[in-house]
Formats: sequence, C-alpha cells, structure tokens
Amino acid sequence: MLSIFIAAPSTVKVGERFPIGVKICTHPYFVGASCYMYSHPVKSPYNSSPRGITYMDNVPTEWQGSIEIRGGEDYDGPERFVFDGRTSPFPGDKRPIARIEGLSFSKPGTKFIKILETKGGNTFISNPIRVLPGEPEEQLFWADLHCQTFFSDGLRCPEELHRFARDEAFLDVFALSDHSEALTDRQWDYFVAVTNDFNCPGRFVTLVGQEWTSGKWGHRNAYFPGNCGPIWRCSDPKFSDLEDLYAAAREHGALLIPHHSANVEMGVDWDNGYDPEVERLVEIYSIWGNSERPAREGNPRPIRVSGGERDGRHVVDALRRGYRFGIIGGGDIHDGRPGDELHTLQRRPESYRMLWRQGIAGIWARELTREAIFEALWNRRVFATTNVRMFLKFSADGSPMGSEVKVDGEVRFLLEVASEVPIARIDLVKNGDDLHTEYPNVREVVCELNDDPGDGDWYYVRVIRTDGEMAWSSPIWIKK
Repeated sequence: MLSIFIAAPSTVKVGERFPIGVKICTHPYFVGASCYMYSHPVKSPYNSSPRGITYMDNVPTEWQGSIEIRGGEDYDGPERFVFDGRTSPFPGDKRPIARIEGLSFSKPGTKFIKILETKGGNTFISNPIRVLPGEPEEQLFWADLHCQTFFSDGLRCPEELHRFARDEAFLDVFALSDHSEALTDRQWDYFVAVTNDFNCPGRFVTLVGQEWTSGKWGHRNAYFPGNCGPIWRCSDPKFSDLEDLYAAAREHGALLIPHHSANVEMGVDWDNGYDPEVERLVEIYSIWGNSERPAREGNPRPIRVSGGERDGRHVVDALRRGYRFGIIGGGDIHDGRPGDELHTLQRRPESYRMLWRQGIAGIWARELTREAIFEALWNRRVFATTNVRMFLKFSADGSPMGSEVKVDGEVRFLLEVASEVPIARIDLVKNGDDLHTEYPNVREVVCELNDDPGDGDWYYVRVIRTDGEMAWSSPIWIKK
C-alpha cells in the first residue's frame, strides 16, 4: 500500500507563495551496492556498513500517477500534480519525489494541506502551517544535526547525505557529525568543503560539525559558527580531556552538545564537568532513545541497547544540577537517511530492533541563514520531537523557551501547540516534576498557566500525541 509523506513550511505569512515537499512511499526494501552503472537510482558503493546494515529505500523506483492537492477555502495554488517523467534528487532518478511550488493562503490561522492519491483514493495530511498576518519576527525551521557517514560506521558519502536531507527528508538545516577519530586531516577538509558547497541561505542551511567520541568523558558533537573549524579527536593527546575540548570550543566559538546521556556504555557522567559558555544544548532524543528521565518515572522510550540506561545520567539530572541546557532532538543515524531513518527494519544486528524512531530539532530563527540558525541554537530557541513537525511555542511573561527570566510574583506561561495528529497529553514540568497536565485530544491547543516560582526554578513542556510521538520544549529559568 502506498502512503504519502508531505513536508510543509511551519510558518508563512498571508499571501506568501511557498513550496511543499511530497514523497510517494511504499514498503521499505533493501538496496544493494554497486560501483558501476546501476538500475536503481540510489545504488552506491557506500550502501553497506561494518555495523552489518544495508541501505534501504521506501520510494518506488518509478510511479506513474497523480495527486490532488487541497487546502481549504482560502487556499490558492496547484490542485493537481503529475509525477510521470519528472526527475528526482539523484541522476537518472525517476522515483516520485517532488517539491511543488506556488501554494499560498489568503487568511491567517493554522492550516493543513491535504493530498489525495488519485489511484487509491487515500488522503494524507501535512504538518501544521501557521499562517501569520504579517512578516514574522522569527520562523520555525527543521533540522537533523547528527549523522554518520561510511567514513566511520554509517552508510553513504557526504554528498549523498546532504542531498537526501535536502531533497528527500525536506529538512531546512543539516549537519554531518561523523566520528572525528575516524577521519584524517584531508578527509576533514573534504567534509568541510562539501558542507559549504551545500549551504544555500534561504533554501538549505548546513553547519560544519563533528563528533568527539570519548568512552571516558562521553560523546560531544561540536558545531562551528562559520565555514571552517579544526578537527578535534579524543585520540589526540591535545584533545583527550574534556577540559581541553572546552578550551578549544571557547577559542573557536563552537557549540558542544552531549547526547544519549543516559546510556550505560556511551552516556555522560554529569560529575565530569559542564561549561555553560559552550555547552548550551543537550540532545534529549535520538534513535537510541529518550534520555529525559528513567523508564520507571514514565519514559515510554528509554534507551535499551549498549547496557540500557543508568540512573543519574538523564537530562533532568543535569538540569537539577543547575546545568542550563536547551533541548534538541537528533538522528544519530547510521543508515544513510537523515530525517527519515529506517534503522529498526534492518536484518542485523538484532539490537537494531531495540532502537527507536529518530529525533529532529525545531529551531526558531529570524531567517534561514547559517548565522541566524547558529544564533538560535546558541540562544536555546529550540525544541525536540520524535521526527514529527509539531508546532510548539512556550513562553513565560512573553520571554521564549531557552530564556532566563527575571520576575516579581506569579509567572504567566503561554503554550501554543499544533499537530496533524491529535494531542493526547501536555505536561508542564517544573524542576523535573510534572506540575500540571492537560488531556486536550484536539489538533491545536493554546493555553495559559500560572505559577508562583521560587528563585532558580525552571520549567519546560512535554507534549505527547495520540500516536505516541512526542515533543519537548527547551526550559525557561526563573530568577526572582
């Protein structure tokens, strides 16, 4: 049975013409490797991995069909699209993947695009689109900043991964963060060059990134604000210690992001250190699972591989220590599909069946440029989801998620959430404990909550849809 993946921009203004990404999907299948001419458009010499995984696709090699596009009474744009004979992301690629241009809405509000597959008669719906009456001060963009290549223990080469992120997953922002210990200096130069080649302001933003992979100190991804940066390897005596890494990141204005912190084998011991100048974010969720809190406290997707989870290493443990982390989601994908992974369908290793759907990050930025995206990450204007494009805003007395807010008396929290799947539960979390819970069971929620905080209290929001997919806002910290 066919399905349709639709990726629409999350924020537009009234009358603005915008594109949507559309991909016709079928049951996933394995794609072999080849160094020569090939019949499948994504056969590649980089389709197998030392981890024992093989590249998979979920799009038919060809599809002769059309779709009908509906957006409601104030929608203006194409009403039908035919895939026959169109070229998709890779050379000779006839798979049904397209970016459809020229859509708009004439009235403000939360909108959805519906697509009818003409042959089968099934209807599919996009992520929510917030249509604003005027020019927005900031826009919501979607990112996967955590991806491995065949140079270490992943699949596909850097060019293929960037192209997939842009043209198949329809992401706005992407970064390679391969294991730096696996790369030579010349290979690092190549990674940086490819990253910069794909950076296109207003269309697709890329960040120069890498993963510092220390078994002793925990894994940190590093991202640079500009178009270059040095390579840091924990195998290098100059960068083998966490303090050395902090010093290097401060020197270059880089961001460091710990991830899968709750894991026994690959996790982060929060006793080892924290640098608020460069550690501004933590990856709460990826294919490995959810590091927010332990399973016994209600975590539905705990880490289950590499020894499982360890007490004291969760994100709430770091926040309770006073570590001021914004919250993002990431892929940490190794199957060559950033933004649309298929890890759990791999035949081997068997542990892959214990993995979860990947995460992505929502970024509230003033524009789609490398400078604005890095600024938003630095200011913690981000949130995490389990690879669904929920609209999420969270503020305290008008100050957005990631802020440190000075208040006198009660605080007014404003939450805005929208999703194509109804929202089952919303938790306002205070100092790591659920303070208030709503069960709306609708697709859009706007609510106000009040609390009288103490000095140093912090709050974030957890959202769960009726299909189990989740989102977490970055915290807001209160100072009396």
